[in-house]
Amino acid sequence: MSAGFILYSVSNFSVACCSINQEVGLVFRHCIEEMEAAMKNICLVAFLVILGVAQFDGAYGAGECGKSNPDTEAWKLAPCAAAAQDANAAVSSKCCSQVKKIGQNPSCLCAVMLSNTAKISGVKPEVAITIPKRCNIPDRPVGYKCGAYTLP
Repeated sequence: MSAGFILYSVSNFSVACCSINQEVGLVFRHCIEEMEAAMKNICLVAFLVILGVAQFDGAYGAGECGKSNPDTEAWKLAPCAAAAQDANAAVSSKCCSQVKKIGQNPSCLCAVMLSNTAKISGVKPEVAITIPKRCNIPDRPVGYKCGAYTLP
């Protein structure tokens, strides 16, 4: 074999490979573009689903505390933590103020006192239910049934 033939063969092979590579590259690029379009659509749908779920708020819209979740409202009663665990603990004015606000809706106050947040915080419902009376709230809903408990 002569050096010219080898060079000619190598250059033809390179040209053929470049031609194949360009075709493969176009096909590959086309596949990537299709995948990108599909991923954009999937991301858009996922975003819309998440947005819809976040905006749904239907579970709390007609709940005991209106649009607010009882677990969220429970955080507002943080100043009542000690008083909700010990019937002999002093009830702070800040606690009484929050109980009076939330207590304007007795079903909300009840839901807050029995909420998961209250349970996790160590609130004793049988003690927490006495806070409106211990705060001397005159217009408290005496006799209101709150689960197994009754507001004194």
